[in-house]
Amino acid sequence: MFKELFSKIGLFAAVILPLWNIPLIARMIKRKSSKDISLWWALGVFACLILMAPSGFVSEDIVWKVFNIVNLVMFSLVVFFVVLYQRGSNE
Repeated sequence: MFKELFSKIGLFAAVILPLWNIPLIARMIKRKSSKDISLWWALGVFACLILMAPSGFVSEDIVWKVFNIVNLVMFSLVVFFVVLYQRGSNE
């Protein structure tokens, strides 16, 4: 009984947690700047996510699999906007 409940809670959190990137993305778009975010930090986190992703893709644990997919998609958007606005501010 508890195992199923905890799995559902974990699945919910696996989807919700990466969505906290949306306010960060929205703030960058609104300000047209990503100066307050380190490019090296964003690329480092992204590289780690890429390296962890295969584990999530082949895992039978649905929470880990869903978290990896949603987090990879959402953080890819973060990296896209960090690079876009940092590149634009150097011109």
